[in-house]
Amino acid sequence: MPAMLRTLAQKLGMMAHGFHGGVHPHERKLTAGMPIEDCPLAPLYIVPLKQHIGEACTPLVAVGDKVLRGQKIARAEGYVSVPLHAPTSGTVVKIEEHPVVHPSGMSMPCVFIEADGLDEEDHSLERMTNWRDLDAAVLRERVRMCGIAGLGGAVFPTFIKLVQDKKNPIQTLVLNGIECEPYLTNDHQMMLEQAEEVLQGMAIIMHMVGAESGIIAIEDNKSDAARVMRQALAENSELAHVHVAVLPTRYPQGSEKQLIYSLTGKEVPAGKLPLHVGVICQNVGTAKAIRDAVLLGKPLTERLVTVSGDAMPRPANLRVRLGLTLRYVFAQRGLEDFENIQILHGGPMMGERLRIPDVPVIKSSIGLLAMHQDTVMQAHPAEQPCIRCGHCSQACPAALVPNLMADHCRNEQFDKAEAYNLFDCIECGACSYVCPSNIPLVQYFRYGKGQIAQLRREHDFAEASRQRFDARDARLAREKAEKAARRSRVRKELAPAPDKDTTTKVEKSTNDKAEES
Repeated sequence: MPAMLRTLAQKLGMMAHGFHGGVHPHERKLTAGMPIEDCPLAPLYIVPLKQHIGEACTPLVAVGDKVLRGQKIARAEGYVSVPLHAPTSGTVVKIEEHPVVHPSGMSMPCVFIEADGLDEEDHSLERMTNWRDLDAAVLRERVRMCGIAGLGGAVFPTFIKLVQDKKNPIQTLVLNGIECEPYLTNDHQMMLEQAEEVLQGMAIIMHMVGAESGIIAIEDNKSDAARVMRQALAENSELAHVHVAVLPTRYPQGSEKQLIYSLTGKEVPAGKLPLHVGVICQNVGTAKAIRDAVLLGKPLTERLVTVSGDAMPRPANLRVRLGLTLRYVFAQRGLEDFENIQILHGGPMMGERLRIPDVPVIKSSIGLLAMHQDTVMQAHPAEQPCIRCGHCSQACPAALVPNLMADHCRNEQFDKAEAYNLFDCIECGACSYVCPSNIPLVQYFRYGKGQIAQLRREHDFAEASRQRFDARDARLAREKAEKAARRSRVRKELAPAPDKDTTTKVEKSTNDKAEES
């Protein structure tokens, strides 16, 4: 249905709320229904010191140190950060730069752990089975200590989202089980196999933020997951005010602001957060990780990953330790030759193309896709001139004008791009997907955002330099004035006292001259 007709129908009450735009790409859920398997342990783990939004961590271990699984090996730096933990027991063999997950193939400091094969765990964190009696701040600290960041792909430190804001109290917790990207099925399978654990995590989150109600959002192409979650809810008396909402399958239904609008009709204003409309969103995988941190005292050392793609011999939903290389994971599923293979980290819509398979799995690794080079080339043909068809505007879930924003970014007219709300773009790729001219619109947006961010950093640096220069001038002027005052005071103190006879003669001479005149 065209966006204009859908919006009119919603206003007339003829259909439920639904976000603007969106697309329905081929799902290609090759691993749907495949049970979760454990990826075998490897002899070496590479743990990057930055796996989340915010500041990189600082290592707490040195070469030669013995570590246990779950032991903290790097501390958080700054507020927007969480610590890192060893994925298995073994020995730290080196700490040095290594390529990480990034389209450019950039390197970052990493901790290399040689596994001892024992996989012994660190049990220093006690289980919080009495979490219902604990203060929310205590539970938030446990979430922070266990290094949990959003496992839906955003990897924003979770403990920050769990802060209770008295000015903006949370009424509703939305548990995101949408998983609308093609190929990805790990959240789907988690809901099928670990529904009880997910709901336990949901109950803990609701206690932490003080939410009165909850919604579990699932798309209608996962009817089995909706059925299982409803059955688990029926057996859980603590979650009486939680229900499962089945939404139409449409990408990007799982995007936070779009999902909130589809479920509640509340629109999160530009520049605001979901908490400003009384809602908080968490991924089902994040809820399970919070449950493990609180009830089991287990830090985040592994995650579920969909290993799939048209070049993958044996696709699977794997439970993978953080720090395993993609090459090792692919080899466990029968892929060892990477000639004419394109690797995608994440889904095909928002994922990143990687140059090499020797980068490690990190907290944001929701999917590892191996695609034939021909498939990728067919999906990304040569760019053609824009024909102003307007398809991108109709597909944009943020109701933006992608073609104009791309023009301004391409021509480096960044102020104009900002005027068209460039930073409201969620980079979902829906506009690029429907573009008949094959324009890589999202790439232009990322370029524009990066350039604007760089300009802002340069402006901030120049402003800080100007302020330091002004402060220096003010300090020098102040010191000069203080020195002059001291010299004047010293001259007055050390100057000889005037002779009384001389003073009397001068005064008499002055008086005589006055009388003569």
